Amino acid sequence: MWEQIQSNRTRSIMLVIGMGLILVALGYALGMAFTDNGLAGLVIALVLWGIMNLIALTQGDSILLGMANAKEIKPSDHPRLYNVVEEMKIASGMDTMPKVYIIDDPALNAFATGRDKNHISVAITSGLLQKLNRDELQGVIGHEMAHIKNRDVSLMVWCSILLGTIVILAQYGSRMFIFGGGSRRSSSNEGGGGGAQAILMVAALLLIVLAPLFAQLIYFAISRKREYLADASSVQYTRYPEGLASALEKLGASTEQLRSANQATAPMYIINPFRAKGKAAANLTSTHPPISERVRILRSMNGASYHNYDEAFKQLKGGHVIPPTAIKLDHDETIREASDEGPLATEIGRARETSNALWNMNKYQTVDCDCGVRLRVPPGLKGQEIQCPHCGEIHQT
Repeated sequence: MWEQIQSNRTRSIMLVIGMGLILVALGYALGMAFTDNGLAGLVIALVLWGIMNLIALTQGDSILLGMANAKEIKPSDHPRLYNVVEEMKIASGMDTMPKVYIIDDPALNAFATGRDKNHISVAITSGLLQKLNRDELQGVIGHEMAHIKNRDVSLMVWCSILLGTIVILAQYGSRMFIFGGGSRRSSSNEGGGGGAQAILMVAALLLIVLAPLFAQLIYFAISRKREYLADASSVQYTRYPEGLASALEKLGASTEQLRSANQATAPMYIINPFRAKGKAAANLTSTHPPISERVRILRSMNGASYHNYDEAFKQLKGGHVIPPTAIKLDHDETIREASDEGPLATEIGRARETSNALWNMNKYQTVDCDCGVRLRVPPGLKGQEIQCPHCGEIHQT
């Protein structure tokens, strides 16, 4: 398994270098276009990247969680979710318990992030918590835990920062062109020098337009093969491939758009968060392998080991996704029975559970009236009198 992780990491480093070269070229082109000094533009680009890398090193995960509008919960806020994360942490052999976050959004999605092994987090949307039973939730959390253990999440933080730097420089350059700075420089030149400057301006403009696109294509390519490895690891942790397969089907069938996602954070999520409004996401492939393909692999497994996943992958796609050494060290795992959740087996029970977690997360106060009505009081009304809408009794908050 370490061979596959190292192979993925090597390919990812090459892709990051490719993004770095785009950044260098963009900075140089901007410098030549606006100051006749490519070196100055290059230095500015590298300084900006350095500042953003420093931010990534110290606060990168917090920034991404903030961008996702994720809020941390305590074990008492959502016991089922916290317990599942704890189970998958033990099953994966990780030393650190991740912080657990909920994103108040009806869309179905989840992601993990962390700048190092001691600063790791798992975030899941409220919509997904309502839709998934325990086995499905285990599959999703196991998938995200695999990304943490395989150190994918720290790489994605760095890539997000690099992509953000490229986009910032490209936007700056495009605004300069719009306001006419580049055209004034071009018109001030005469003869052959002016023609050369015009050619340079066109080249710079093309680079400004294409650089973010190229960077995103490279960034998206980083995540694709990692998804197969994370799926295989999730099955090994849960010993129940149907849990993840069923969860992926629900994720793919969802038509809700994730409001807080953006181009820089998209590859972090378990499925691509972008889709046309009102459309399912079953086979969106820009950042992830097709969901239908992942589900077929999982449902073709005859057991719950890496070997079983590799055999199912080979039957569907040909080739191998798990290294031979990992398969040799692997041992067969039988698929366990489905869990019995009792009241939480229904979507109504899970919706009530999730609503309570959101109330607690947003610090709402609970007031139980003698008539049996439970009132939820926003924090802004603390210390005031409220009236029960059912019996009219007055309560002091």
